[in-house]
Amino acid sequence: MPRPRVYEPDRVLDAVESLAVASGPAAVTIRAISAAVGVSNGALYHTFGSRSGLMGRAWLRAGRRFLTVQNALVDQALSEAGPRDSVVAAADAPVVFAEQYPGSSKLLWAVSRDELLESDLPDEIAAELSDLDRLLVGLMIRLAVNVWDRKDALAVDAITTCIVDLPTAIVLSRHRLGSATAREHLRASVRAVLDVGPPPLVKGKKP
Repeated sequence: MPRPRVYEPDRVLDAVESLAVASGPAAVTIRAISAAVGVSNGALYHTFGSRSGLMGRAWLRAGRRFLTVQNALVDQALSEAGPRDSVVAAADAPVVFAEQYPGSSKLLWAVSRDELLESDLPDEIAAELSDLDRLLVGLMIRLAVNVWDRKDALAVDAITTCIVDLPTAIVLSRHRLGSATAREHLRASVRAVLDVGPPPLVKGKKP
């Protein structure tokens, strides 16, 4: 007899997002998702392996969506404006992402990557999370090279300030994704960091 399968995994992952956002990540269980989408427990276990696998897949989908949005914004800014504006665009990505994928956005900020890794996460999903990290670092290096023609740790750290630290402090941690003023503050802050730039490299010293 063939095993039951989930033929619409996106519908399942949509339900994970909705339940995690509405009732908290702890509310996401195989039983609850089964009831929400009308798919048997067995089909969910067969497709996702476990509750951790289900959460991991939903988080991965959200993370991939975010990086797709962020890279598209960077590419557009590079073609229309220039390297500095591409960093501003990358910093603005959480706001644009929340507008395009509100459920995925809320899931990413409700569940940290570290929380996932502390769970009984399948090795395959843990590896895919590491791949996402590498893609983000690759984007940071690309931005640093475009702006300063550097890819050392100091330059990448300055980009990290621009596209991770500042968006987190100004719009994400204070729940100001919908604030036009906060968005302008973010853009101005990123431009200020870019004006200062990374510390100069000293010959003979590793950054």
